[in-house]
Amino acid sequence: MQQGKQSVLFEKTPYIRSCSSVVGKKEAEGPLGKYFDKVIEDPLFGQQNWELAESRFQQEALTIALEKGKIKEDQLRYLFAGDLQGQLVGTTFAMRDMNVPVFGLYGACSTMGEALSLASMVVSAGYADEVGAVTSSHLGSAEKNFRYPLEYGNQRPKSSTWTVTGSGAFIVSSSQGSVRIKGITTGVIKDYGIKDSMNMGAAMAPAAADVIYQNLQDFDCQPEEYDKIITGDLGTVGQEILIKLLKDNHYDISKVHMDCGIEIYDDKSQDTHAGGSGCACSAVTLAGYGMEQLMKKEWNKILFVPTGALLSTVSFNEGQTVPGIAHAVILERQA
Repeated sequence: MQQGKQSVLFEKTPYIRSCSSVVGKKEAEGPLGKYFDKVIEDPLFGQQNWELAESRFQQEALTIALEKGKIKEDQLRYLFAGDLQGQLVGTTFAMRDMNVPVFGLYGACSTMGEALSLASMVVSAGYADEVGAVTSSHLGSAEKNFRYPLEYGNQRPKSSTWTVTGSGAFIVSSSQGSVRIKGITTGVIKDYGIKDSMNMGAAMAPAAADVIYQNLQDFDCQPEEYDKIITGDLGTVGQEILIKLLKDNHYDISKVHMDCGIEIYDDKSQDTHAGGSGCACSAVTLAGYGMEQLMKKEWNKILFVPTGALLSTVSFNEGQTVPGIAHAVILERQA
């Protein structure tokens, strides 16, 4: 049912049946390395280019999630999937042989929040029993698409983030599981006039602050009612802005906030500057580390808020700003 201004509280509960995380070598060498399902040492994943490699990451993540959930491909009613490539070709080539109905999504790095939200709504409404939610990103394809090809060897400012190479997949189900999706809050586009494509944290923080604020308002709760409020990839720059914006609106999330972009890499040893980014950043962190904390009962309730910077090479080169978007998903451990 509708909850407040922008939220939905599910009367018929959707559950996380299974999930998986597939990452590259650099991600496996970071602080969360032990939580990922599979590590692909070869960034090309046996393919001829970065783009096809990213498709292989998606295929592998979905295959593992299906195996862990003990369901077959033809049991999936729908797939909600997306990536950062133009026209979602990463997803297109990953899913073209699956023969499963696909909704291609683009929410930039917030795509996993969008995918989980829509999958949950479909399952809760009774339109499907098993739905896949998949996202991916790749350092090579993202840099070539949005900034400079890796071969260029450009200097990166301290505000920049490192695109996560990997893919996360979730199976959202009507069958009861250990973790349920209680509700969602859908974000609105926020534009604070940022034009620096190397400072995604600043561009996305206002959208994250807005959707977190609205979630707390719509569900009439305080930040401390969540064990963690987990943003996608704001990094150190965006985290500072997020916390200040919410304090200005009388919510202090500093004690419960966690950012996937900060957690996935160790900047001192890995030289990733402000942190990680990309669709896979929040997806693999939630599927790996986040879900394990819920399953171990270290956490009972979290707010998952992946964030996205809505730019393209065309908009950036035309001098447009970088609007942001974020979507919030409430995950609860079943008693």
